[in-house]
Amino acid sequence: MSASSAGPPPLEPISVRIREAVRLTGLSRSRIYELMAAGDIEFVKVGSSTLILVVSLRTFIDGKRRQSKRGGQLRV
Repeated sequence: MSASSAGPPPLEPISVRIREAVRLTGLSRSRIYELMAAGDIEFVKVGSSTLILVVSLRTFIDGKRRQSKRGGQLRV
């Protein structure tokens, strides 16, 4: 079976709710809210729902990974 006949690649979400952001990152709910308040991760409000942009989570975590490789602080 060739890759082209396997169908389209699975879709990745562009945003997740707080609970899923906690699960994906391993950070606490309160830490997620702190990062949102500080502007470290981007989010949008849609009605009463808070959606965190997945690209923002990836960028934040990637930035912390690069810091630790350079010998920066290990705090998140």
